[in-house]
Amino acid sequence: MKLWGYSKKERDAGEVRLIELAEASLLATPAELRRIAAFLSDAADNMDCMGGDYDHEHLGDRQPGFEDSPHLVVARAK
Repeated sequence: MKLWGYSKKERDAGEVRLIELAEASLLATPAELRRIAAFLSDAADNMDCMGGDYDHEHLGDRQPGFEDSPHLVVARAK
């Protein structure tokens, strides 16, 4: 597993540069963590079902209430 991300400051300035992260922290409520866990479990099921055709999914597209949150994207490892 690898973590990738963008700096909010750079992204907001239009300077999108993907960087590998050493650590990620989630500031969330127990309910949000449960919804994130459900999203991750569903993404794993979708990966299994779709195999090599699976590309990626966004938390904000799958779980209501995360539309305005930082983007959490799950992608298949190659």
